Amino acid sequence: MEEKTAAALKRLEDAITRFVRPDSFPLAIRMLQKGEAIPDDVKVPSQSFKENWIVCQSIGVARRYGWGIAVGRDDVICPLAAIAFGFRAPNEEYLRGYASNGMYCKDEEAAAKLEASTWKFAPGSYDYVCVAPLNRAKFAPHIVAVYGNSAQVLRLVHAALYQRGGNITSSTGGRLDCAEIVIQTMTANAPKVILPCTGDRVFGGTQDTEMVFAFPWEYAEEIVEGLEGTHKGGIRYPITVAMRETVTMPPTYQNLMKMLVERDKPGA
Repeated sequence: MEEKTAAALKRLEDAITRFVRPDSFPLAIRMLQKGEAIPDDVKVPSQSFKENWIVCQSIGVARRYGWGIAVGRDDVICPLAAIAFGFRAPNEEYLRGYASNGMYCKDEEAAAKLEASTWKFAPGSYDYVCVAPLNRAKFAPHIVAVYGNSAQVLRLVHAALYQRGGNITSSTGGRLDCAEIVIQTMTANAPKVILPCTGDRVFGGTQDTEMVFAFPWEYAEEIVEGLEGTHKGGIRYPITVAMRETVTMPPTYQNLMKMLVERDKPGA
């Protein structure tokens, strides 16, 4: 990895740690093309543990254990993620909404529309999705993802809009947030706010208080400058609360205070 990339990763990690304070590691995510070497110190579950991991599970391990993880065709046993990331081609049953009908949708027509709207890479586009904490990544990421509460994600939205203005536009299907984090963000080449899906909560350990902010690597310097600039402008995390007004005490407290003031007057 180039020294310039390593320095940029550290600068981004330092800024997020200082201004956002997430509870888990901010993540570097890279899609590895066919023949691209798996980065050093990155574990492939099917090889390292003889286990099959899914994408949201791998993201959860990376952000909580601090491990670098790469999963591909031989690892991912979630058929929806395997199709979305292009590790396996869809079949007719998938296209008809087989996995969603009766679970997420009332009938085959709605289920087919749900699957059609899922973010996808073309089959065979990539061999692995590679995830590692920013401070341990030894590769240039395509995407950076940060899990946090709504106020922490809000700070990252502020940062992303500091130079460009406008707003953040995202889409969600309530499922397969791994595809929304990686594929949506790469395809749109723009920052996204992501609602964690059921699978991420069950298999990735994501909590009810958490959301995700994802952005393309090319935005990294803008995010740093945006965090610094909005901090100087008075925006903080934790969010500052208005606490300087004179508060109103209960009547008995007020009366007792008057008694104390009267008692303590000179000459009383």
